[in-house]
Amino acid sequence: MPKSTKKKQNKRTNGGRESRPNQRTEIETIDLPRPPAPLTFSSGAMVLDRLYDVVMDRRTADPAVSHSARLLSRGLEKVAQKFGEEAIECLIEGAAGNHGAVVTESADVLYHLVVLWVANRVRPEEVWRELKRREGVSGIAEKASRARDLPIVSDLETTKIP
Repeated sequence: MPKSTKKKQNKRTNGGRESRPNQRTEIETIDLPRPPAPLTFSSGAMVLDRLYDVVMDRRTADPAVSHSARLLSRGLEKVAQKFGEEAIECLIEGAAGNHGAVVTESADVLYHLVVLWVANRVRPEEVWRELKRREGVSGIAEKASRARDLPIVSDLETTKIP
C-alpha cells in the first residue's frame, strides 16, 4: 500500500486565535488505499475479454431476455448492420465534437464489435495478436502491405479503399 505524506504544522494559540510564527513542519506518513490504475491497453483488453465471455454465454439465452441473444438470433448480416449503425452514430457524434456522446457511442461500438466477433467465431486473442503484430509498424507501411494481400471479390457491391 503506498505511503502518502501529509504536512503537520505546529500551531500556537494566541488568545483563541491560531498563529503560526515559526511554521515548523513535520512530515507524517499515512497509509492510503491505492487509487485504481488508469485504464491501460491490457486492462481495457481484459474488459473486452470479459464482455466477450458474457456474449458467448448469452448466445444460447432466450432472445426475449437477452439483447445479445436477440442480436445473434437475427443472423450475421443483421449483427453486422447493427455494428455499422453504431459506428456511424459514433462518427456523427465525433464529427460534431460531442465528447460525452463519443464516449457512450464508443462503448456501444465496442459491444457490437464483440457481438460481431462472436457471430464470426473471432476470439479476442486473435485480435490482440494482430494488434501486437502491428505494434511499432508504421501505419502507412502496414496498410500498404495489406493492400497487396486483399483478395479481389467481384460479386460484392462495395469496395474497400486500401
